[in-house]
Amino acid sequence: MAPFAGLVRVAHAEPLLRRLRPWTGMRELHFSRCTEMDYTWDVPYIGTLRDGRYYVEGPHRSSPRIAETDSAQAVVAMVVDRLPPGCGPAFAGNATELAAHENAQSRR
Repeated sequence: MAPFAGLVRVAHAEPLLRRLRPWTGMRELHFSRCTEMDYTWDVPYIGTLRDGRYYVEGPHRSSPRIAETDSAQAVVAMVVDRLPPGCGPAFAGNATELAAHENAQSRR
């Protein structure tokens, strides 16, 4: 099985990540706390290297690389360990709508 396909299977098996909106691009697997574009960028993401290894970065592109490993299970566990508090289920809407909703909730 190709490394990226294996990664997707392992991530899908993780209940906490299944609560989020997955999206892919540039050989990376991202997770969003909302269901529509523009997605959130507050969850670390996983990428695949040309040699079949994996890395975890983020949550932002400017964040340093967290780790590299041969194990899809290990990178998925690293993302789960770094989920924001109270993460999921994904909010039905985009990142702007989610921020407004969370702002309204915090004022209550």
